[in-house]
Amino acid sequence: MSNETSHVHTSVVSVPHETHDEVHHGHHHETFLTKYVFSQDHKTIAKQFLITGMFWALLGGLFSVIFRLQLGYPDAKFPWMETLLGEWAKGGQLQAEAYYALVTMHGTVLVFFVLTAGLSGTFSNFLIPLQVGARDMASPFLNMLSYWFFFTASIIMLSSLFVQTGPFSGGWTAYPPLSALGEASPGSKVGMDLWLVSMALFVVSSLLGGLNYIATVLNMRTKGMSMTRLPLTIWAFFFTAVLGVLSFPVLFSGFILLIFDRHFGTSFYLSDIYINGQALPNEGGSAILYQHLFWFLGHPEVYIILLPAMGMASEILSVNSRKPIFGYMAMIGSLFAITILAFLVWAHHMFVTGLNPFLGAFFVLLTLLIAVPSAIKVFNWLTTIWRGNIRFTPAMLFALGFVSLFISGGLTGIFLGNSALDIHLHDTYFVIAHFHIVMGVASMFGMFAGIYHWYPKMYGRYLNNTLGYIHFWVTMIGAYLIFWPMHYQGLAGVPRRYYKFDIWESFKHYDGLNKFISIVAIIVFLVQILFIFNFFYSIWKGRKVTTQNPWGANTLEWTTPINPGHGNWAGEIPEVHRWAYDYGKDGKDFIPQTTPVSADESKH
Repeated sequence: MSNETSHVHTSVVSVPHETHDEVHHGHHHETFLTKYVFSQDHKTIAKQFLITGMFWALLGGLFSVIFRLQLGYPDAKFPWMETLLGEWAKGGQLQAEAYYALVTMHGTVLVFFVLTAGLSGTFSNFLIPLQVGARDMASPFLNMLSYWFFFTASIIMLSSLFVQTGPFSGGWTAYPPLSALGEASPGSKVGMDLWLVSMALFVVSSLLGGLNYIATVLNMRTKGMSMTRLPLTIWAFFFTAVLGVLSFPVLFSGFILLIFDRHFGTSFYLSDIYINGQALPNEGGSAILYQHLFWFLGHPEVYIILLPAMGMASEILSVNSRKPIFGYMAMIGSLFAITILAFLVWAHHMFVTGLNPFLGAFFVLLTLLIAVPSAIKVFNWLTTIWRGNIRFTPAMLFALGFVSLFISGGLTGIFLGNSALDIHLHDTYFVIAHFHIVMGVASMFGMFAGIYHWYPKMYGRYLNNTLGYIHFWVTMIGAYLIFWPMHYQGLAGVPRRYYKFDIWESFKHYDGLNKFISIVAIIVFLVQILFIFNFFYSIWKGRKVTTQNPWGANTLEWTTPINPGHGNWAGEIPEVHRWAYDYGKDGKDFIPQTTPVSADESKH
């Protein structure tokens, strides 16, 4: 660490109150296990979240390729599939139960293990201490536990793929009675128990992480880093953590009641169930109760995934446009409004459950209201890049792609937020297209933007730019080619989650379109493998970073050494004198937050 001290920015100022932190973090002996495995360094934990998330993204993507082959070529036989999946693909053809299991696992791992833990776990861990000016998280030990709870949850979820009856196959939402009764399907047996245990551990991991993020942002900011000088990334991570801490416990309670129904004879979700003509003893429960508990987390979950991507896109757009972020306080206000409204719109997922029409109208209003802060953010992003001196780095392209996808997916959300239209579109491919674009692909673009932008700070090397451009353009074009046609399928009433459509004469003319979507999905998946190659190859062979602040950014992480050790800054933690977005001001390309404000400086 000491050989990098000379790189520290010249405006670093002594901060007496950090002396204790320096002593606390700087003088403990580290072994291989404590440095790379059971590390309490937030940067190492961030990388652990990222690489575990990438493993799940690859596996979840592979699942989608396999079930897209089934949808595109329902009567074809692929011998390699039997070699890979055994009984699940007997005769080279995917079996129906296996199809539903893959769809369920794809949704579960992509939503929770990739876009929640992989995205928020990575960048909240990596950036919060670096950008607020802290040595580490408020509790490095609990932070380490957060990752290991996640890792254990991953192992348990992975093990469900290898049990004889297969993993859970009732959909990523795990609605009862399919999830509550072991007799419902093969996947509802031990596979469902493993799913529940894994998800419970995942929730514990999320809560430990979220509490740490909130405590760090509120209590461990360096001198001069007021709340209104925080970069928008930190505001986004902060609101994401608040959403998670308040909503995940509700989902956890829903899972506990489900375990009671499955194994202890209770009837929270079950009533009037007949199996093979035999009535079950459960009475008085309601599956709708589970839906309320699930979606009370389920809708904030959309923003738990999206808000970090919004924060990172804001930062990257401003840095690479060489312009201040437009409407900083409005951006914070819209993040706050989205956080509040995210808790009040869960029932728009339940319009078809027999919801009282008056109550439905109430939720329609609240759902459409969330378009207002979303529109403010889009307006401010576009105004930020307007007439900017734009650098089209891979990170910038992915940030622009995020904005494009957020607009496209947001507009189709207006259809589904309207109860009269949702009743027609519910459970069709329109829903798949909408949430994949706005939540899945847009958030992945935010994640890719973050990886390309902060990779030099993570590993001291650059990713290969040429491979980055190929990765962006194929993924961007492919995303629209995959999901845009699905809107039209949904409008025509094509239902989702179906194994094959050959018994409906009216849906047969979509066979060609299904083949086309499947082929594009395979191409996009192959490009993600190219990205993973680029990621791991560049860790050891990528071009070395030789300058402390390669993007000319203002935030504090670029004042650390090129390869910062545990504790982040070799000496004193820098003091902050200004906000994070002084670009193109008074004839200067950028002014770091550590630079004191001069008397003749213009206001931003």
